[in-house]
Amino acid sequence: MDLIRAIEQEQMRTDLTHFDIGDYVRVHLKVKEGNRERIQIFEGTVIAKKGGGLKETFTVRKISYGVGVERVLPLHSPKIDKIEIVRKGKVRRAKLYYLRDRVGKAAKVREKLQSKAAPQKAKKEDVKVESETKEQF
Repeated sequence: MDLIRAIEQEQMRTDLTHFDIGDYVRVHLKVKEGNRERIQIFEGTVIAKKGGGLKETFTVRKISYGVGVERVLPLHSPKIDKIEIVRKGKVRRAKLYYLRDRVGKAAKVREKLQSKAAPQKAKKEDVKVESETKEQF
């Protein structure tokens, strides 16, 4: 078993960004047409993640011309060039299969808002600098 794990460890990718269920992602896939290779982008919501290790897969769902399209992709596949996170989703489920029955705005996932603590500190420092410059005049 150690030999199998060692081989799987070699094949696993560490360069991909971490994403969660509910995130809206842009997956750059390598597509081979004849003798040339190009990048095709598949953009949608991550509705499921399954498995672990080298066998881990994720499902991305998008609406194309009014028809729902889902794609199950292996996470460690060499066909995936990169994964971009467009926006983080706020969900309370591990699988978002209920989105299959929803249409229009009801099929959207709410966006997770990030706290903006760092810019507030910068504003306080700016206020100090402004007060010092006013004292000089």
